[in-house]
Amino acid sequence: MLKFLKLLIFFALLQSCSPKTDVIYQPNNKIDPYSSYKEGLEAFEQNNFFFANKKFSEAEINFKVPRLAAKSAIMASYSLYGINFYNQAEENLNRYLTTYPGDINVMYAHYLLAIISFEQISDERHDLKPLLDAEKKIDFFLKKYPNSEYAMDLSFKKDLVNNQFAAKELYVAKYYISVQKWIPAINRLKIIVKNYDKTVFIEEALHRLVEIHFHLGLKEEAKKYATILGYNYNSSKWFEKSYKILNKNYEGISKIEPKKEKSLYKKVLNAIKLN
Repeated sequence: MLKFLKLLIFFALLQSCSPKTDVIYQPNNKIDPYSSYKEGLEAFEQNNFFFANKKFSEAEINFKVPRLAAKSAIMASYSLYGINFYNQAEENLNRYLTTYPGDINVMYAHYLLAIISFEQISDERHDLKPLLDAEKKIDFFLKKYPNSEYAMDLSFKKDLVNNQFAAKELYVAKYYISVQKWIPAINRLKIIVKNYDKTVFIEEALHRLVEIHFHLGLKEEAKKYATILGYNYNSSKWFEKSYKILNKNYEGISKIEPKKEKSLYKKVLNAIKLN
């Protein structure tokens, strides 16, 4: 995916930034920004992102035309991203947004910021900050550019972020279950039911609620959650587990054909438009 995107960017930019006969800015006794940019593109194509970043940054400093300087800045940022220098890439993108707020690629800069945060999400046992940061930046992008070419990709990633939030809530809930702290466990599971009911963890969360309430002798509450589980996921292993928990006199939930959910969004990555 990354290689495909890089190639699209490269071919989109190569023609627009190649040296020209009528050079707008040809500094004397200084670095030629067009040459620097060309060297940066050549290094970029060869995945030599260290050198590419150096050359794009060099070109930005020497271009007197803001549009070309901005173009160099965002390519330098992408080069940093290409070598997983996330902090430096984010810093450079924020500087780009401050320095060139009217540039044509501001939308792409926000998209790349969201991707950088998304790629730093760890599993449910670790720090929550990257997850919150990714959610914030994805939500910002989807609100500001809902119909853009990158919105579909970030909508898909938003689903994955929600899954990760649910996974974290379930992880904590299961810890509380293991130490028999039933109220905190119930509260965590209810968060999943309320806020993350479209995630893959909803079935287990409902089952755990059946399990806890039955253990506490709250059989009506257990049946309530079993009913929800049976109505929506009556063919899942979690429904079978919940059904087995309830007493034999309980008639259970009648089989209902589950509704077909819409498929998740497919990733769509498009070349950055710099023309």
